[in-house]
This record gives sequence, structure tokens and C-alpha cells, in this order.
Amino acid sequence: MSRITVNDAVAKSAKGEITVIDVREANELQASGTAAGALHIPLATLAMKADPKHPDFEPKLAQGKPVAVYCAVGGRAGMATQVLSRFGHEAHNIGGFSDWVRAGGPVKR
Repeated sequence: MSRITVNDAVAKSAKGEITVIDVREANELQASGTAAGALHIPLATLAMKADPKHPDFEPKLAQGKPVAVYCAVGGRAGMATQVLSRFGHEAHNIGGFSDWVRAGGPVKR
């Protein structure tokens, strides 16, 4: 599996070729906004949302697209990619929200 950079993620997101997940807490999103079109799935609930057998599975993850994950600086995104991979998703840590912004990614406030 090749690594997807934040620049790749911004471009692929614009084309609908990747699913972007923000694993930060709600108060962090309220303070800074989020990537436009990103799913908000806090790290604490990700295992339920990523498991196709769980009743709370996120249907947008069933599309089979690669997943780009970010948090505030990249630590939680790294943990999230491990969770997603465990359930068979191709997941990439693209760092923090500021990386998304610096790469020109659209933001929803």
C-alpha cells in the first residue's frame, strides 16, 4: 500500500476518490472548523463505526474507497488508521487539521 500525503488527500477528496475522517472531539471542530466533506468520527467511537458487523457502522465506509484520517497534529490519526486497518479499510494518516489547511484543503466552519 502506498502512502497518501495530505496533498494527495486534498486532490482525491475533491474528485470523490477518498473518504476523509476527522477524529477530533466536537469542541475541537467548533473551535477551528473541519475539512469540507469530512466525516466526523471521534476516535473513541471509531471502532464501532468502522466495524461492518456493528449496528452503528458508518455506511460511507462501505464504499471501499481509501480513507484519509487527521486529528489535531497526527497522533490520534495514527491510532485511528490502526483501528480502520483492523476492519479491512485502507487507511492513511495525513496528520493534523493544520496540514489539511496548509495543503489548500477546503474548510467548513
